[in-house]
Amino acid sequence: MTIDLSTTWTVLLAIAAVWELVWKGIALWRAAQLDQSAWFMVMLVVSSVGILPIVYLLSHHEYGHGHAASRGLA
Repeated sequence: MTIDLSTTWTVLLAIAAVWELVWKGIALWRAAQLDQSAWFMVMLVVSSVGILPIVYLLSHHEYGHGHAASRGLA
């Protein structure tokens, strides 16, 4: 049984793209909600296969439901 290497790479690339899209979307949404334009721009430009968005989300995990109200945004 032979495995077509180009098909394997295509599947792996598709999985990596979906992984990046999910993490980047969540992190960009959170950065926009917290008015962190520097983080937003860096994550928008840099493609890191989800590593940078995960680092951002882990370092800004204190965001909760009452956060906007406490800043006077609600």
